[in-house]
Amino acid sequence: MTDINHIDDKIAAAAFRRLVRHLRHRSDAQNIDLMGLAGFCRNCLSDWLEEASVRTGMPLDKEAARAAIYGMPYAEWKANHQPPATEAQLARMQESLARNPTDAELDAALAESFPASDPPAMTEPR
Repeated sequence: MTDINHIDDKIAAAAFRRLVRHLRHRSDAQNIDLMGLAGFCRNCLSDWLEEASVRTGMPLDKEAARAAIYGMPYAEWKANHQPPATEAQLARMQESLARNPTDAELDAALAESFPASDPPAMTEPR
């Protein structure tokens, strides 16, 4: 597996921005359907953006993170583009979410696939 941490930040940022533009354009792709298919949606992406902003010392609040993803205040996007979810959509979302790893499981999987950041001399006993 290719180590995603070796992708230049400018390239990763450009891909992220393209994903956001794509999701803004495809308002027909409902969050509930994204959750049912992939176990994440625009709100998840905005939560991840908020979490990353805190870790880097440049915190965004929840509403600012959502506006960055939606291109407008979340309440406005929801009013204009989000119809009520059907029972079938809700059921599919619950099935999909059950397959998502916990944060600890995801971190463990990533730790196994990426080399340690410390050089061996700092991690091995002397």
